[in-house]
Amino acid sequence: MDRRQFLRNSAVTAGSAGTTFALQESLQATSSARKGKTYRVGIIGSTGKGNYGHGLDTVWKTIPQVQIAAVADDNPSGLEQAITRTTAPKGYHDYRQMIDKEQLDIVAVCPRWVDQHHEMVMYCASHNCHVYMEKPFTQTLEDADDIIQAFQSRNLKLAIAHVNRYRSQVAHVKKLISDGVLGNILEVRGRGKEDRRGGGEDLWVLGTHVLDLMRLFIGDVETCYAQVLSDGKSIVREDVIDGNEGLGLLAGDSINAMYRFSNGVMGHFSSHRNQRGDSSRFGIKIFGSLGVLEFLSAGPVHLLEDSAWSTARSKPDWIPLLPNNTPEGNEAAVLDLIQAIEMDRQPISGMYDARATTEMIVAVFESHRLGKPVSFPLKNRRNPLSMLSSRET
Repeated sequence: MDRRQFLRNSAVTAGSAGTTFALQESLQATSSARKGKTYRVGIIGSTGKGNYGHGLDTVWKTIPQVQIAAVADDNPSGLEQAITRTTAPKGYHDYRQMIDKEQLDIVAVCPRWVDQHHEMVMYCASHNCHVYMEKPFTQTLEDADDIIQAFQSRNLKLAIAHVNRYRSQVAHVKKLISDGVLGNILEVRGRGKEDRRGGGEDLWVLGTHVLDLMRLFIGDVETCYAQVLSDGKSIVREDVIDGNEGLGLLAGDSINAMYRFSNGVMGHFSSHRNQRGDSSRFGIKIFGSLGVLEFLSAGPVHLLEDSAWSTARSKPDWIPLLPNNTPEGNEAAVLDLIQAIEMDRQPISGMYDARATTEMIVAVFESHRLGKPVSFPLKNRRNPLSMLSSRET
């Protein structure tokens, strides 16, 4: 069997390399936990203000060791629908009342809008509740630091819905990299969807997945150098707006960022508004001396064995790396969170990774503000856009 045939066969099932050990253990934990502890779960949504994320409310119905205790929504009609959708026996208009009364073990913080994340998660921590939450993590690094300190001090676990980390192809990709199939890793490139949200909003809402994938496969970041433009000009204070989806201060319709990782690999993230955006570019490409690995967020994964990086010249095949039958998405994340609680470890997509990804986002605006590369960890933990100079300066 030649190398290409071997890779094809591996890709069909993703083999043992495509099955993460952690998820296999989570399945075993699911089976054993049916006779063990039952976790009381409360669900927080906010209809019209971030709703319930991408299925963070209904996933709990598929987990045997979970009892949905209640759901909270400040929108009356949204609450009625959520009770029906989740089969929760109780509904609350105020999530604080739910957490006060229901003696919860885990709370799902579901709204996509970021503006209430810090307040909601900190209230969970004050009642010793573990959390599974929607991305992005927080508006600022100050808020991220605050949450981590609270969860550390109480030995609580927090998982965030960077669900690409739970895809079965992740372990396969890591093995291809470690086995040298891509050769020496030279750079990694990522893009958002580049639709009407292109630029700053794309960076926050969708770039959070892309940057998390970069860290997952390449490692920690040392520096960032970036430029943020609006209508072709460098953004200043007058360009800052109150962003959509509760993002807080936001600016820019065009972003170009360069990251240096601790292993010397260079990474690039770009997003430009209204560039016929869809999901076809939404993800990362890892370029090595022997080939390219394309990992689209919530999309297909392909390997190109070609040092020229060009199908036009060498005409090699893009080899698909297919998923296997292990749980993925929210189901895998919830199983992993429960196992993390029981084994006293961090979730596969935990709060430290969430903060690191947030820091990569914030670094773009901080580098632009200072006009130079910035080092990690960032000294400024506030929103850099609140400190931009005026056009008149």
